[in-house]
Amino acid sequence: MDQSSSTAAGQQRASERSSAEQQSMDLLFDLAQLLNTGLSREQLRICTDLIQAGENPEAVATIVKELRKEATKQR
Repeated sequence: MDQSSSTAAGQQRASERSSAEQQSMDLLFDLAQLLNTGLSREQLRICTDLIQAGENPEAVATIVKELRKEATKQR
């Protein structure tokens, strides 16, 4: 395999991975909507990034709840 075909194969794998990640996020967002979480796509992405980085999912959920409480107090 020459370098150009190797590069093309790598780009295709990266594109497929990106597409799969987008599909996963779309499904996760749909589920979040069904569960009425109130999380935007960006907020959901941040939460999933934290969990994938090793943060405890329950701790992330607790922080989201606390931030919501603080936000409603300030209104």
